[in-house]
This record gives sequence, structure tokens and C-alpha cells, in this order.
Amino acid sequence: MGKSKVLVVGGTGYVGRRIVKASLEHGHETFILQRPEIGLDIEKLQILLSFKKQGAILVEASFSDHKSLVDAVKLVDVVICTMSGVHFRSHNLLTQLKLVEAIKDAGNIKRFLPSEFGMDPALMGHALEPGRVTFDEKMTVRKAIEEANIPFTYISANCFAGYFAGNLSQMKTLLPPRDKVLLYGDGNVKAVYMDEDDVATYTIKTIDDPRTLNKTVYLRPPENILTQKELIEKWEELIGKQLEKNSISEKDFLSTLKGLDFASQVGVGHFYHIFYEGCLTNFEIGENGEEASELYPEVNYTRMDQYLKVYV
Repeated sequence: MGKSKVLVVGGTGYVGRRIVKASLEHGHETFILQRPEIGLDIEKLQILLSFKKQGAILVEASFSDHKSLVDAVKLVDVVICTMSGVHFRSHNLLTQLKLVEAIKDAGNIKRFLPSEFGMDPALMGHALEPGRVTFDEKMTVRKAIEEANIPFTYISANCFAGYFAGNLSQMKTLLPPRDKVLLYGDGNVKAVYMDEDDVATYTIKTIDDPRTLNKTVYLRPPENILTQKELIEKWEELIGKQLEKNSISEKDFLSTLKGLDFASQVGVGHFYHIFYEGCLTNFEIGENGEEASELYPEVNYTRMDQYLKVYV
């Protein structure tokens, strides 16, 4: 069997452009949905054209034109959607329901990977309002996929390093502090930090793998399962300096929700589940899941001390 043909929806985005790159590097014939809604967004157009130069095929289709979506889907074997689900940028997870309908009508897709790439929403039914909207919407998409009998793989990629490691998991900044750092509780709850390029590599490896069919794949490489304190220690070692550490209790952290705008409330809720509850590591992977670094030990994933070096 040859390598699957891949359509990436959201190929100019934060995750999407990495998925396109990984797909091309792994030798897949790679298609990118080019939507007329791009308008005058020159940066997105230039990203698309740069991928075209590298061999990707641009396919014009719109979510407001069902036939065009069906026609695009019929060109490939696998669809990967990377539409944004974060409220401080753009949040359009339920738009995927139109894509699910197109995949259902096309009838040829052997694997669909919807836009997930974070915590496993199936484990977040208890999540705080209003942040639970992200998980509820992802579960709505999952329900549509499974009711349509579309073969799937769900990717639980945990904490993107660009948002959670480079800043030592501080909110409202993307850069690491050099003097003072805030600990969530005692800082000893384990999370999982992932280089975004590794997320893309593992994702592409799943698409032709029968072991990942109709399963959730968790990206939990063992050396990247770290407490916040352990992450901070790696940074301190790199800069040769101890940071002043202040702790915020669970109660005080949750009290910060009051008065925040909607997007900030969502973010605080997600941080709470990760750094106080330990929602990324407080469960065993069951029979409906697989762990990526065990499936693909050949991937030399980026450790967080390596990742942090660029910030020194």
C-alpha cells in the first residue's frame, strides 16, 4: 500500500502549517484547503504559496459550499482538521460539523483527525464553566463523526510548549521570567509539554497505522512529563540563576476568574485543570487509547531543556 493522500484543513494555522510540513516530509501527497474567505489576508496566502512551492496542492473549497467540500474530500484518503479552538484567537470548532457532513457524503475517507490536539475532552465532562465549552464542542464533533461511522483518530497533544513551556507556564506572557516565577500550588503536579513540530510528526505517523484506528492517541513522551517545578529547574540551570518563587493557592487562583473577560476565564479554567487537578496525567491510558512515544520510539522528540535553550 502506498502512503495516504492527505487533506489539511486549516493549513496556514499554528498547528496546521506544522502538519502540512510533516506530511510533505513524510512523503504524503498533501492537499491544503484554500478558502475564498481568506480575503486580503496576505500572510495566509503567502504561507499557502510557500507550501505550493514545496509540492503541496491547493484545493479551493468553502464551508458555505457543501459540494466544493465534498469534491475536495474525494481527492484524498485522510482529512486532518486543525481549525482553531482557542478563544483568544479564533474559535470555530463547530464549523467542523460541515466537514463531517462532507466526509460522510464523499464516502471515501479512511481516516479523519478532527481538531483536538489538547486535553482529552472525553475526560473533561466535569470541567469548569465557561472553559468547558471547548470540551463540549469537541465532544459534539466526535458524536457526529462516530454516528456517521467515519474512521477516526483523536490526538491528545497536551501542553504546546510555545504556550506552556517557554513561559514556564505563566499566564499573560510567552517569555520565561528571569527574576520571579509564580507556582500553582506547590508546583508538583505533573503536566506534559510538547514541541509543536513533534506533535505534527506523531500525528502524521498515525494516519496509516492500523493500531491507531478509532482510537485516541496520547502524546506523553516520558521525559516530557514534568512538574512545573521541574520545568523551572531546567530554566534555572540554563541561566545559572535561581528564581524567586511565589505560590498561589487553588482557592486564590479560582478567585481570579471574577471580572475577567470570557476568553481569559476559559484560559484560567484550563490552567486550573492542568496545574491543580493534574488532568493530563491523573489517568491510565485504556484499551481505547495508545501512547505515541511507545508506538513510534524512532521519533527523537524534543526535551524541554533543549526547547528552552532558544530563550536564553
